[in-house]
Amino acid sequence: MRTPAPESRPVALTIAGSDSGGGAGIQADLATMAAHGVFGTSAITAVTAQNTRGVASSHVLPIDEVDAQLEAVTDDFAVGAAKTGMLATTEVIETVADHAQGFDFPLVVDPVMVATSGDRLLEPEAERAYEALLGEATVATPNADEAEVLTDIAVTDEETAREAGEVILETGVDAVLIKGGHVPGEQVRDTLVTDNIVRTFEHPRVATDATHGSGCTLAAAIAARLAKGEALEPAVGGATDFLARAVRYYYDVGEGHGAVNHMAALRNEASREPTAEMVQAVVDRFVDADVSALVPEVGMNVVGATPYADSVAETAAVEGRITRTLSGVHPNRGVRFGASSHVARFLLSAREFFPDLRFAVNCRFDADVEAALEALAWPVAEYDRSQQPDEVAEIEDSTMGWGARQAFDDRDEPPVAVIDRGEVGKEAIVKLVAADPETLVERALALDQEVSE
Repeated sequence: MRTPAPESRPVALTIAGSDSGGGAGIQADLATMAAHGVFGTSAITAVTAQNTRGVASSHVLPIDEVDAQLEAVTDDFAVGAAKTGMLATTEVIETVADHAQGFDFPLVVDPVMVATSGDRLLEPEAERAYEALLGEATVATPNADEAEVLTDIAVTDEETAREAGEVILETGVDAVLIKGGHVPGEQVRDTLVTDNIVRTFEHPRVATDATHGSGCTLAAAIAARLAKGEALEPAVGGATDFLARAVRYYYDVGEGHGAVNHMAALRNEASREPTAEMVQAVVDRFVDADVSALVPEVGMNVVGATPYADSVAETAAVEGRITRTLSGVHPNRGVRFGASSHVARFLLSAREFFPDLRFAVNCRFDADVEAALEALAWPVAEYDRSQQPDEVAEIEDSTMGWGARQAFDDRDEPPVAVIDRGEVGKEAIVKLVAADPETLVERALALDQEVSE
């Protein structure tokens, strides 16, 4: 018999409906809680028959059953935080509000009142019942439409979001997060309002309609983080980051718009060590092959991004770069995350156009390399830094974004190589990109052989 090794986890509770399609409701909540390392419990308020194309039917559970679930969970588990989702009727809202009076843990209320289509989901009496529930909550997370139902203020910008948040605070809720997903604009701005602060969390809008369940996921992420003991402001900030990644790397499932990827952040973290190992393997191959002919004066670097990378800190590279020596090429130091600046930013910018790209290497560029690229007949792109606007040239991140746009925009497939002809005082460089390390090695060795012949 093996010795048991039990694991203790914070506990969170979701009080919401069931989504048979898996993208929202308790399914989204429990997946989000698991992704945060929290044990999820549930009290189901309603059962829906739905998929990525829509809702076919729904059935609200009897009040006694909702009541019994809440009693069972709170009687046995040390709940660290709870969140509400679809409560469906006045009776359910009032039942949850009654229980919430005895909660000794934070409560996140997602006031599900308005569908994505803009249709009202509750009768006026049920909308009014939310005020009592909000009075027991730590934070409310209405979207712009729900905030308007609660306040009669049309949320169109940060100022009106703050005004709506201040009105909702009058219900007795400690904080209000006015979600900006329904407000048009290139950026999604979620505004946190309390008696002491107003803070906006901003993320670039993702060009996708696969946002079903995003509100559930955000509220569940906040609840999970509160259950782990995080303070409200960092819990909200971390939850909005979590959702932004989950929406960008959504699940392509079903015949509709797909589903939010609740596991993206967890899988991204799990991929860090394998990504670093893949980068090291590429470096070892370059050392063994002695690719001196490809090493630029500034040194070479190999960069690998995790599958869901959004920042330089999520890219692995050689610390100090790969340089030429009398005995061949050698890395200055080992591989670590965040070690590359220029090549990593270029790769991240390229991923904005082709997210499958995960690996890149910068190589020398001169007439011999240009001739080799022509002989290989690869698809090649290039950009000229002398053509970039002055305001872009002043910020390196912007330069990488601008350069990637010139190289990757309006293409059905990514180029194999991207030429940066440099500018006065800057070395010309060609960067090779690939979706996997094996392809990157094959391309670099083919270029090296062609240059060396």
